[in-house]
Amino acid sequence: MGCPRRPGAGCAARHRKERERRTVVNWKQNLIVIWLSQFLSIMGFCFALPFMPYFIQKDLGVQDPQDLNFWVAVCSAATSGALAVFSPIWGLLGDRYGRRLMLIRANLAAAAVVALMGLVRSVEALALLRFLQGVFTGTVTAAQTMVAVGTPPHRSGLALGSLSSAVFCGGMAGSLLGGVVAEHFGYREAFFAGSGLLLLAGMLVLAGAREHVPSAAGAPSAPLAGARLGSAGLVAPILLLAVAVAFVRQFDAPFVPLLVQDINMTIEGASLWTGALQALGGFAGLLSGLAIAPLADRIAPARVAAVAALGAGLFLAPQAFATGFSALFIARFAMTFCAAALDPVFQIWLVKVTPPERRGAVFGWAATARSTGWLAASIAGGAVALAYGIRPLFLAGAFLFYAIVPVIAYVALRQKKRAPAPERSPASTPA
Repeated sequence: MGCPRRPGAGCAARHRKERERRTVVNWKQNLIVIWLSQFLSIMGFCFALPFMPYFIQKDLGVQDPQDLNFWVAVCSAATSGALAVFSPIWGLLGDRYGRRLMLIRANLAAAAVVALMGLVRSVEALALLRFLQGVFTGTVTAAQTMVAVGTPPHRSGLALGSLSSAVFCGGMAGSLLGGVVAEHFGYREAFFAGSGLLLLAGMLVLAGAREHVPSAAGAPSAPLAGARLGSAGLVAPILLLAVAVAFVRQFDAPFVPLLVQDINMTIEGASLWTGALQALGGFAGLLSGLAIAPLADRIAPARVAAVAALGAGLFLAPQAFATGFSALFIARFAMTFCAAALDPVFQIWLVKVTPPERRGAVFGWAATARSTGWLAASIAGGAVALAYGIRPLFLAGAFLFYAIVPVIAYVALRQKKRAPAPERSPASTPA
């Protein structure tokens, strides 16, 4: 039954409830579509990228250990450096023209770049494509921004934690299947298969995700409105902390395949072991996203992050001494379970201090912060590997996890001091 021509308060209330009901359906439907797209996207990336050190050795002919460590670091740093520069630009464009468009762009560009990686004949060309990957892709940041903006604030922990689980599920499936494809069919075929999955992810967002872009979002009168970080005094320390966390998390990551190869004592079969290890890490990240990240909706995010960092450092150190796959797999699982909680916790922290209309820009700057940390980690990790070898890298990484705990506590204290005091109601004022 429709409302009368001159609706009263009751009719307005029904309209309001109907709009709220549709909003709830939309964010849940979008979360499902974006979750599936991220699963496919990360699965596509993990079909080949975890095995890049082996691809550089076997297909591109880099055999010298020093040269290999150098190019592994360069290929990792190239993507991170480009992401650091271009993520804020894509974030601003997302605030103006819509986050859905940015997510489609990221997936389709990734499909093209990953396919081209399967065609390269030199390590220099591979490094160039890794740079272009950082320029045009960024599927995780685009997905996080769209979910953060479209989700009710009190459900942001659940939504971002669930999206984090999609990343790790995709990594788990892609690493397992990609390891089999790379070992039995070749690394180039793994790149092509990954490209197909990224294309499918983009098509899924195009067909199934929906977004309302306010007309003001595309207005030319405020082209750099998103560049001003709302509540900058609250946001900036979190972004600086995100740099430190990204640095610590990425410090050892590019060299894990080389540790696997060292334990395996040959490159033959190393792809299968690396794929299994990455898949186990994906399962750990899935559990972490579902179990730890939602705690940040009820417990102070800083407290959750500090405990997670301590646990990650505790379990990273034993990997430096692993001589068999059992010890490595157990330590890597436990370390990833703890470390995987850090990213969604900081995302929730940002959501809590950022107005919705600025989240695209803020998440773009957050991606820059992470990418800056990744870039520095790739350079520093490569320097350690070149100077001391692979295994000392993991001991240094454990120390770095411990070192960020007091930094987290310091930032949390600053946040508490800067946060506006809640207004007191007249009823609570003493007589």
